Amino acid sequence: MTSHTWSLLLILAVAIGALIYLINSRLRIHPFIALIVVTVGTGIAAGEPVEKLIGSIEDGAGGTLGDVGITLALGAMLGRLLSDSGATDAIAHAIVDRSSSRRLPWLVAAAAFVIGVPMFFEVGLIVLLPLIFSVARRLEDQGGAKGSPYVLLGVPAIAALATLHGMLPPHPGPLTAMTGLHADLGLTLAVGIVCAVPTVILAGPVYARWIAPRLSDVRPDAALVAQFTGPARSEAATAHASDGPGAQLATDTATRPRVRTGLAVTAVLIPVGLMLLRTFAETVLDESSPVRSALTFVGEPLVAMLAGFLFALGVTLTAGRRSGDATRDSLTDSLKSIAAILLIIGGGGAFKQVLQDSGIGDAIASAAQGAHLNVIVLGWLIALLLSLTTGSATVGIVSATGIVAPLIGTGGGLEASLLVVAIGAGSLGLNYVNHAGFWLVKESFGMDLTQATKTQTAVQTLVSVFGLGMALLLSVFA
Repeated sequence: MTSHTWSLLLILAVAIGALIYLINSRLRIHPFIALIVVTVGTGIAAGEPVEKLIGSIEDGAGGTLGDVGITLALGAMLGRLLSDSGATDAIAHAIVDRSSSRRLPWLVAAAAFVIGVPMFFEVGLIVLLPLIFSVARRLEDQGGAKGSPYVLLGVPAIAALATLHGMLPPHPGPLTAMTGLHADLGLTLAVGIVCAVPTVILAGPVYARWIAPRLSDVRPDAALVAQFTGPARSEAATAHASDGPGAQLATDTATRPRVRTGLAVTAVLIPVGLMLLRTFAETVLDESSPVRSALTFVGEPLVAMLAGFLFALGVTLTAGRRSGDATRDSLTDSLKSIAAILLIIGGGGAFKQVLQDSGIGDAIASAAQGAHLNVIVLGWLIALLLSLTTGSATVGIVSATGIVAPLIGTGGGLEASLLVVAIGAGSLGLNYVNHAGFWLVKESFGMDLTQATKTQTAVQTLVSVFGLGMALLLSVFA
């Protein structure tokens, strides 16, 4: 490699260090601002002409948000509609009702896997907490579990939700990586499912059986359990719970509407089904076929999410018996939670574009070829380290995508899809105190730091490692 290549790699290393410092310094600069500052500095230091730098930033941010932003917004609203209509409750109860205690961890994992398709990790966990707490309390009363029943049922839910959030589109991280790496949607979805199923099994029910007896004293706050598990709560418990960590998140399952299970499952699976139909059409049907054109159109992430959203909206307004005003307010509120994510994704897109336009991307490719690095392991490791150090899985994904994108050219094959899965899996590992999800699990289940580390941190790290292992295993066929 030339001296210029080495200087570009040094600039990249300094840029990553600066990004980590800005986010973790006493100022606690927002990741979006940190990304933009680092992007500008990187472009200038790498010698990109100033008159072209702003264009690179605008093209990168705009292009990434154009591909991901609308789909992400529709996904957030779809998840809220499924919760408001009672669809998620219907799915969860249909899976776990009338089941033996031995099968319950597996069935909770299955419920979380289905519900996690359109929902973010935090939202999905909040939605599942009433189910987890009510079933765990039943096991506790019956003495039907070894160790803490809350850990026994909570760990499979955490594993399934985290796996889908990090490794499967249409979640924002995998969707962003898929766009940046030019990976095929259907192939990425299929590969993600193949990698996700064994990952959820090993990090969820299997690990839960091992860890639950070792955390036998874990039990959420009694008032919080009462608030989540139904109409038997007392006024005193309700008042006490209003001051607890889950006060803003609790939902009274006694008053939540319920819809038919078939409608609920359909609402969840419409987007995924349409995306898989697109892959089927592109694989089997002739390019001139009008059926292929139609299925390709409805299988676009934006159109598929829109179809799922419209179906869920109909379910909410009819079966859920909610007013139009209440539904509109709920949808507006759902968009607030993704505003920061959208900005971070846009900042990551700008960073990626500047890396490419300034020549740093070519320097990365040259260094990787000379060192014979496995691109899947490299993408996983970069996402892991950036997620750990910045406290943001999204920052880890978008930054890792920009760094490794030059290594696979135009992408589109199996390698690109496996890289999407590996980067997403890397962003999940070592989830600790600088991640919001860590505190949500800790406070919801009444854990101390050590207990939360053995559950949330350990489970997501297992998901990360198993996800990488599955991606490497499938890469044999690439």
